[in-house]
Amino acid sequence: MNNPSLTPSQAKVYEENIRRIREIIKEDGLAAGDKLPSERELADRLQVGRSSVREALRALELLGFIETKRGEGTFIKDFAEHHLIKLLGTFILEDPKAESDLIELHEMIEKNALSMAMNKKNEPSLLQLQKNLLEETCTCEETLQSLIRLSGNYLLYRIWAVIRNYAGAVSAYPEYSKEACSKLISSLLSGNDKDFLAAYEGLKDKRMSNNK
Repeated sequence: MNNPSLTPSQAKVYEENIRRIREIIKEDGLAAGDKLPSERELADRLQVGRSSVREALRALELLGFIETKRGEGTFIKDFAEHHLIKLLGTFILEDPKAESDLIELHEMIEKNALSMAMNKKNEPSLLQLQKNLLEETCTCEETLQSLIRLSGNYLLYRIWAVIRNYAGAVSAYPEYSKEACSKLISSLLSGNDKDFLAAYEGLKDKRMSNNK
């Protein structure tokens, strides 16, 4: 992210500070919800002034990658909740063909991740998810996120989450019912590919005007 008020040399230093903060996040094993080191510590580790660190953090916060909580510190935000994703999607998806391609890609990734969850025999977790869903202690959307995580492939989950957020920018985005989600979990418990494919098709078909 370039700041138009900076000279080319200043912009290079500014971007380098952002890159190095990202490296510190990686080195420290920090994830969404974790607290970043203080400005003072970051300045010491980067060997730059605190004003330079503050400028880089401000840019990251404007982009929605971090958030500052008064009296607590600065925390990493979940990229899946990034407010720019849907905004960018409204521009990227202006072409009707792009919309249909996105929905198709979303379904391909989702179906593959759910199939992986079935093959990993996550019976205790699946039963608990179904119980929570039927007792309405979680929504179908939350249940679906948990099912995708059960694939055991974190990168696949991250890709699915981004694609799903983009899909939310188009009108064709499916909102699933509790009954359809419960049938999907039952099919995963059965371990039968035909049951799973039928349940997934039913999940797509049962669209609702509002989340429940």
